[in-house]
Amino acid sequence: MSQERYYVPASSIWPIMGALSLFLIAFGAGHYVPQATQGKDGFGGWLMLAGFTTLVLMCFGWFGTVIHESMKGLYSAQMDRSFRQGMSWFIFSEVMFFGAFFGALFYARIFAVPWLGGASNNIFTHELLWPDFSGTWPVATTPGGKSTEIMPWQGIPLINTLILLSSSVTVHLAHISLEKNQRLALKLWLGLTIVLGASFLYMQGHEYIHAYTEMGLKLNAGIYGNTFFMLTGFHGLHVTLGTLMLTIMWLRILKGHFSPHKHFGFMAASWYWHFVDVVWLCLFTFVYVL
Repeated sequence: MSQERYYVPASSIWPIMGALSLFLIAFGAGHYVPQATQGKDGFGGWLMLAGFTTLVLMCFGWFGTVIHESMKGLYSAQMDRSFRQGMSWFIFSEVMFFGAFFGALFYARIFAVPWLGGASNNIFTHELLWPDFSGTWPVATTPGGKSTEIMPWQGIPLINTLILLSSSVTVHLAHISLEKNQRLALKLWLGLTIVLGASFLYMQGHEYIHAYTEMGLKLNAGIYGNTFFMLTGFHGLHVTLGTLMLTIMWLRILKGHFSPHKHFGFMAASWYWHFVDVVWLCLFTFVYVL
């Protein structure tokens, strides 16, 4: 019995560019956040921008290489299973990523803030560090006296929730259309999903402008401002990446790629989009509502 053929790709520059982009994003964010918190200008933001730019270039280049190899018929069923396992582990790593930030939020809300407010007979630390502190969440005043408004869940956050829920339905309908080989419906439903993703990002940008200019809600607005922008900002980054992935899938569909029985590239992008939607529901519940 002959063994199944497994394609081994040639050496590529894309993994190195991917690692470099993530390093620039992490290193830049590590400097940008404290600089922004203190109201200072620095190089952190530029490094983050360079990292995001490199990441986009890497995605286009690497996606193009994989698409070319797939269309040439170089991939076997074993390679397809490898892609499925790789995408599954990637989404799992993203779950752990957001789990860390949600864990920080829960620790601050459940343990740190009540403790600083005098809970568990912690009167000495409370009176010494911040006598006027009230151990309730969200914390709207910093030790330095800066105050901020709390972002309500009504308005833009609720609209964005409806947008993402709708996009989860449209991408599922696009998947069903692909399995039934209904190409026109596939293009329309997937195109609508991309529009909804872009609309979400536009609304979030408008929310950030409103928070900074009118509410006093900034990165230096204490633990509440920090957790708010870290969670919503990283989620917005993931929505951007997901929208980019779906756009590439849509362009491939326009070129006639994918069939009812061979379309894992589309499935991987839809898996990622559903993951982004679930994260937002958790974020909307624990950051905005509760």
